[in-house]
Amino acid sequence: MSRIVIIGGHGKVALHLARMLSDRGDQVTSVFRNPDHADDVTATGARPAVADVEHLDTGALADLLAGHDAVVFSAGAGGGDPARTYAVDRDAAIRVIDAAGRAGVRRFVMVSYFGAGPHHGVSQDNSFFPYAEAKAAADAHLRASELDWTVLGPGRLTLEPATGRIAVGAGKGEVSREDVALVAAAVLNDDATIRRTIDFNNGDLLIPEALASSGDR
Repeated sequence: MSRIVIIGGHGKVALHLARMLSDRGDQVTSVFRNPDHADDVTATGARPAVADVEHLDTGALADLLAGHDAVVFSAGAGGGDPARTYAVDRDAAIRVIDAAGRAGVRRFVMVSYFGAGPHHGVSQDNSFFPYAEAKAAADAHLRASELDWTVLGPGRLTLEPATGRIAVGAGKGEVSREDVALVAAAVLNDDATIRRTIDFNNGDLLIPEALASSGDR
């Protein structure tokens, strides 16, 4: 049994992931901002923890993470407000990364997006630009840390049911949120994915087989 904390615990990927991890016997804490969402989180089998990571400092975040074995960062501002995008997707993410190091929680899985990075190619007049910049900065901070990190880069997210099959490192495409959760659950149990960035979409290979391939960046 692992003790796993999910940041952004009321997101669609996170709710799937909490259920999957709880079902396999892990002890899950899901962190989310709105107390009205507690019942949704509890229904997954996770322990709800109401906290606003956008406004907690590194010390408070370290207290929140202490005692866990792994962190999954799946929070996001949801777009629309560039200032809040930077505050959550970049600044809060960086503080959570630093807090994990301070709390001794070495395993860290970041849910990013396909093609994220300093060469994302998104123009400044595109509404996606703040998110692309924020994720590039947060992902780079994680890679530069001493944590046992994995960065997940799913393509365009859908609400389709899980297939259990993905293609790693292929061209841009789409992937169901439930499959993203399956991939996150799989990498948490697979030390071979440590210090890998895994871009993926739905595809033909079963997730364990695809993760064992060499198509990461």
